[in-house]
Amino acid sequence: MSLVLKAEKIGKWYGNVLGLSDVTIEIGPGITGLLGPNGAGKSTLLKLLTGQLRPSIGRLTVDGRPVWNNTALFRRIGFCPEQDAFYDEVTGDEFLTGLLRLHGYAEAEARRRAGRALEIVELAGGGDRLIRGYSRGMRQRIKIAQAIAHEPEVLILDEPLSGLDPLSKRKIIRLIKDYRSEGRTVVVSSHVLPEIEALTRSIVLIHQGKILAQGDIPYIRELIDAHPHVVAVRSADPRRLGSLLVADRAVQSVSYGPEENLVTFETRQRDRFFDLLPRVVAESGLDLEEITSPDDNLQAVFDYLVGK
Repeated sequence: MSLVLKAEKIGKWYGNVLGLSDVTIEIGPGITGLLGPNGAGKSTLLKLLTGQLRPSIGRLTVDGRPVWNNTALFRRIGFCPEQDAFYDEVTGDEFLTGLLRLHGYAEAEARRRAGRALEIVELAGGGDRLIRGYSRGMRQRIKIAQAIAHEPEVLILDEPLSGLDPLSKRKIIRLIKDYRSEGRTVVVSSHVLPEIEALTRSIVLIHQGKILAQGDIPYIRELIDAHPHVVAVRSADPRRLGSLLVADRAVQSVSYGPEENLVTFETRQRDRFFDLLPRVVAESGLDLEEITSPDDNLQAVFDYLVGK
């Protein structure tokens, strides 16, 4: 399984409203997190990748073949939409079986696959219940079940953890990671940063219909070296530590507090600073209690890139 999703200068607009603009991206096997605020264009991109929308301009392919109007590809793609779309008067088992029949499976095979998918998302006990009686979490899990029931090579999930309790989230995260280990291509969208960080280090940041950055989190962090890196250090003698480091060119500024034993450094030369710090500590005999980087996370990177 080595399908590659590729978008080349994709644009999509709805009348005078721009959905996506000049998006070029290539996604291969593994988990890729598509991150952006609501209205950033995530859902539009996912609907283009799954052949539900036709690009206004540009070329979009899966495995080198155009996605739009290519029904042969649909059996190889699984999609979990953000919005619910059910037949409420059927049971969960009937819903999945019907969709699998549309994929071309015989009745017996469709029922087998439906039962297996329900077990995977831990809905086996609710398969004979009408969907109208499902809780929000159950509805979310059956959406995931229909996305995986035909064992697709490409799995595209739009806000898959929405509405799930913490235990269910952990189980679905483990399920998604299992798909990665099988060599499948998985794209997961979210506007919740910790969810993406729990799934993958491969990130695509999207905002106002444009790709801001793509890569692993350390690489994206390097892209914004103009933004000072903040390092907070707890020490029994923070002012002495600050005085020893402030003269080096790696240190842009030093501040103290708000806690008595805390000193905060700003640097645009992160590697040099982290080489310098242990040497100074060893030579001075100072004791360090804790070193943290308050902005060394995806939230800080994203906020900076979108200009917050």
